[in-house]
Amino acid sequence: MGRKAVALIVSSWIVPISILVNHIVPEPYMDEIFHVPQAQKYCKANFTSWDPMITTPPGLYFVSLAHVASLFPGIHLVNNASSFSDACSVSVLRFTNGVLAVFCSILIYDIITHLRPALTDRKATFHALVLTLYPLHWFFTFLYYTDVASLTAVLAAYLCCLKKNCWISALLGAVAVLMRQTNIIWILFIVCSEVIKLTLAQQKDDLLPEKSSMSEVKVASSTSRNGATSGSNLRKRRSGHVDTVNHSVAPTSVHAIPHSAGLCEEMQNMLSNIWQLKWELVFSFSPFFLILVAFLAFVYWNGSIVLGAKDAHKVSPHFAQLLYFSLVSALFMAPVHFTSGQFVALVQSLWKKKPFSFFQLVIALTISFLSVHFFSIAHPYLLADNRHYPFYLWRKVIASHWIMKYLLVPLYVYSWFCIFNTLVKTQKKIWVIAYFLASAATLIPAPLIEFRYYTIPFFFLVLHSDVDDTISWLLMGLLYVAINLFTMSMFLWRPFYWNHEPGLQRFIW
Repeated sequence: MGRKAVALIVSSWIVPISILVNHIVPEPYMDEIFHVPQAQKYCKANFTSWDPMITTPPGLYFVSLAHVASLFPGIHLVNNASSFSDACSVSVLRFTNGVLAVFCSILIYDIITHLRPALTDRKATFHALVLTLYPLHWFFTFLYYTDVASLTAVLAAYLCCLKKNCWISALLGAVAVLMRQTNIIWILFIVCSEVIKLTLAQQKDDLLPEKSSMSEVKVASSTSRNGATSGSNLRKRRSGHVDTVNHSVAPTSVHAIPHSAGLCEEMQNMLSNIWQLKWELVFSFSPFFLILVAFLAFVYWNGSIVLGAKDAHKVSPHFAQLLYFSLVSALFMAPVHFTSGQFVALVQSLWKKKPFSFFQLVIALTISFLSVHFFSIAHPYLLADNRHYPFYLWRKVIASHWIMKYLLVPLYVYSWFCIFNTLVKTQKKIWVIAYFLASAATLIPAPLIEFRYYTIPFFFLVLHSDVDDTISWLLMGLLYVAINLFTMSMFLWRPFYWNHEPGLQRFIW
């Protein structure tokens, strides 16, 4: 078990399914009709021509160039490809995501073992495989979309930051932004997460002396919230090596706080420690600042966050999108959140904290009702394109009756409360707030309901949820397999025709 097992098992389903997809759907489909020709232009060294319908940067195309270059000798021998551009076929370009998905599965495993060092290799492998089966990630592994590359780059940047390699993390963060612009938010979240961990450093006894030695503080700073130092040492003994922490922050006086501290106390301590560590933090995270400056310069120069199709992707106050994300994410974790035990535990938690918890509940319900009433957007693409599953969810559920969108509000609120309740068990409260704000900043400006947008926040949610129950993970895996079988079967073997447009149409996320 371990990295090799994860890579081999993931490869065992990626290769045959990729062959099947390319056999049945050999031509570019949906957004591939924009991405594939653009990548093929790059293969011909034409870097000046750009399709105005493409909204994302060219990061995926550059990765594809490296991918095709690595395969070109073999393709030249087997298929007699006369030139590099001939090797940039649809199937080869699609397999870029297949290779990235294998790397992504390894990253998921490494992040799990870093955040939860007490997990056995067998459990860590199992959890990584289940997450790799997440339906939105799994499905687009077989098509030439930016989603897999985007997730892989963000997780790679996060893992490097967890290992204190901030400069490499920043470089990978720049790559992530080149895959998809909204990744700038998750790169900033990664920085925020690391700053929270450093400034609210916590030892095993939840307390650091006011005046501690430099070596003691380094140990406390490098200790993850999700595992005590002893657990980390246990894994290091298992793997036969000890990682060297090379982070530049080495404060002489950092005030740690107990896990049970309130949000205000956490913020007060964090701000105080940030001021003490200001120069160390500036030096450590300065490369991320350069990325932010470059991104803001791009937005100013471009006049928009998207490159093309600006009229169809205008920033809109789509607050209901955040509610859809909560329910979809909770449903993808249904064995954890939609159980009688979870419901009872949530009610008991609210009851213990009354009346403040009831006030929170009323505020959450009020804001959610206002969001679905005033800030629920039906994008023209959503209403017109019956190839996407959100089309049917909108038409058959949300818009089936005027009252339905209001009846769903309690489910949205319950989902967010479950998410918060799960995260706060293992994360600082201020970390949970930062996660919520990052999710909001990513999703609210998007006018179109696209479940693909939920992938990165979902992965951060699951990776930081302390779910140890093997039965829950098994049920999640079975749920993902069932959904994947259904969606891929519909895509491959249930095509249909449009009267107003020639060619086969297929169901897709």
